[in-house]
Amino acid sequence: MVAALFWAAAEIQRSPYVSYAGVARPQPAPFSHQHHVAGLGIDCRYCHTSVETSSFAGIPPTKTCMNCHSQIWTNAPMLEPVRESFKTGKSLVWNRVNDLPDFVYFNHSIHVNKGVGCNTCHGRVDQMPLTFNYASLQMEWCLDCHRNPEKNLRPREQVFNMRYEQPTALEPVEFDGQQYVDQLSLGHALKDKYKLRTTADITSCSTCHR
Repeated sequence: MVAALFWAAAEIQRSPYVSYAGVARPQPAPFSHQHHVAGLGIDCRYCHTSVETSSFAGIPPTKTCMNCHSQIWTNAPMLEPVRESFKTGKSLVWNRVNDLPDFVYFNHSIHVNKGVGCNTCHGRVDQMPLTFNYASLQMEWCLDCHRNPEKNLRPREQVFNMRYEQPTALEPVEFDGQQYVDQLSLGHALKDKYKLRTTADITSCSTCHR
């Protein structure tokens, strides 16, 4: 019975009930990444301006939205909160979708510059009409990647490419003048090139809990 209780507690802890994986959260305005990224081709960095240089990806100010919406969809009722925010100077209060606990240190710029693609952690946001957690973001999920980072690395120029596919014999990936037909050989080459720290270092408690 004790073992069953521990198993049930572990399953609940991993479930969307706790992690919110796959659950779209309500927002002040129904922003669609599918429309803006896949439909209009807007790059992640247009809104998330600090993702390459800061630990925080950055939430766009209302001015970023109004760069376009002062010209298009100017009377759309769903965008009234955006227009009101711009007129009053009062920031929109977005509900964080990918939200780590305060005791976890996470740096976006390190991951981006080491060749970890946006959709590795965030999923195919270009296919999300409403944004939701792609993964649990729990410690075991992060450690799975930190123990074997080569299985997720890609060339830096492909980090923001939502349609990037890992190499195969039919669709090889070129890096540093060589073609790679499988992810592990590419991953090892990227790991050396981008000077990733040792597995012992990046799985150390102090790496994420400071």
